[in-house]
Amino acid sequence: MNQDPNFYIIIGAFAVLCVGIVSSLSLRGWRDWIALKHAELDAVRQVSDAPVPSATSRIEVADLKERVKKLEAIAAGIDL
Repeated sequence: MNQDPNFYIIIGAFAVLCVGIVSSLSLRGWRDWIALKHAELDAVRQVSDAPVPSATSRIEVADLKERVKKLEAIAAGIDL
């Protein structure tokens, strides 16, 4: 079966068009995914830039918690 040469030109152009559309959509999706990952990393960096509490402040918090427990015990009438 002998086809018209225009048929092959049209099919080839259609194939190139389809490949171009699929590749452009894939590239856009890839760039959006990369942008999302960059945004996630920036959010993590902003959170991790917060200063880490020192050991002294942790001890002070633990001391305050202990004092609150003692005060609650006194308020409840329990003798320590």
